[in-house]
Amino acid sequence: MSTIQENDFILIVYQDRRYLKRLEPGKAFHGKGGILPFTSLIGLPFGVRLGEYDVYEPILEDLIMYGVKRETQIVYPKDAAMIGFKLNIRCGSRVIEVGAGSGALTLLFSRLAGPEGQVVSFEKEERHFRNAQKNLDRLGSLKNVSLHQDDVIGYEDEEFDAAFIDVREPWLHMEKVRSLLKAGGLLGTIVPTANQVSDCLRGLQVGFGDIEVMEIMLRYYKINAERLRPQDRMVAHTGYLAFARKIEEVVPPQV
Repeated sequence: MSTIQENDFILIVYQDRRYLKRLEPGKAFHGKGGILPFTSLIGLPFGVRLGEYDVYEPILEDLIMYGVKRETQIVYPKDAAMIGFKLNIRCGSRVIEVGAGSGALTLLFSRLAGPEGQVVSFEKEERHFRNAQKNLDRLGSLKNVSLHQDDVIGYEDEEFDAAFIDVREPWLHMEKVRSLLKAGGLLGTIVPTANQVSDCLRGLQVGFGDIEVMEIMLRYYKINAERLRPQDRMVAHTGYLAFARKIEEVVPPQV
């Protein structure tokens, strides 16, 4: 049975609020439910209730939503899950990411690709690169991630299984990224506006097929068995997703 140890991350839940904390010796959590000394948690199993607080082992969503320091808009879990699914990222996959941002999606790619996989990520802006590196170092041992403060244009490796582009003008990188993908390799992008989608579609007209564009909505419900209804607020539009597959034109043999 896994038990809580010093320096572990823990998720503290109080009513409808969640707090991600590292269990540092001699410290405590101070909230509306009272004081929770961290020493009282050491040796206990995850998933315990102490007074007003529930304490859990954080899942990847918790680490991303409450642990990533954001200097850029992150890709939300509702979109990230579909991205991982559509790019078919699995243990051993080689993934290239253009635009690491704050590193949130990089964490998901790393988890999906596993120790036998590889994630090569590029972030051109120095400030964002440094923040992403700190987030990755703090939230996980990511030996399968290589983060570069650079533009993907000069990168010369190839045979990646999948690629994801999250920059202002993804269409400017599509030709280069295509050259890095294996035959039939998968490409995804995310953009916030419809006119950017149109530019992406123009960029995908050459060298890509099986093109899809989608938008994902997610609505939570109030947890009341007697009066079940949707939450008053929801995160609606976060971005448009576009997916495609690398394709080659082949001249059929003469009969």
